[in-house]
Amino acid sequence: MRKILFACTIGLIFISIGFAALQKQNWDAPPDIKQMKNPVAPSAAAMKEARSIFDEKCSNCHGDTGKGDGSDAMMYDPPPADLTDAKRMSKFTDGELFYKITVGKKPMPSFEKRLTEQQRWEMILFVRSLANASSTKKLNDISPGDPARDSDR
Repeated sequence: MRKILFACTIGLIFISIGFAALQKQNWDAPPDIKQMKNPVAPSAAAMKEARSIFDEKCSNCHGDTGKGDGSDAMMYDPPPADLTDAKRMSKFTDGELFYKITVGKKPMPSFEKRLTEQQRWEMILFVRSLANASSTKKLNDISPGDPARDSDR
């Protein structure tokens, strides 16, 4: 009887672990956080600080330019986000980005204790600059007078 009880207990543990692993974690910011505005004004100092942090803590996964092609990116599922995708990034409020950076979601770590609140807001300015630079570059890659360029304005 003890063997059967032990086997059932072990079976339930493995089933619970398997079920937990298959669950998709929700990464949606609560409504009050979603509405938060970035209190940090864009400045050269803020961008320099954020670039330094990005290079140290984010570029291994997100890549030097934020395309999600860092040296460690292939190890992760889901893969790191392409932060240069202006269309995708424009869907997120500053509050949502702050939430994602703060709480993390495997495989991305939480930065709540690794970065100050000021640094996380600066990081949002930097991430936005990656998407804006990519969008501007794409626009500049279209020849003047090209109908596609005129339609983007």
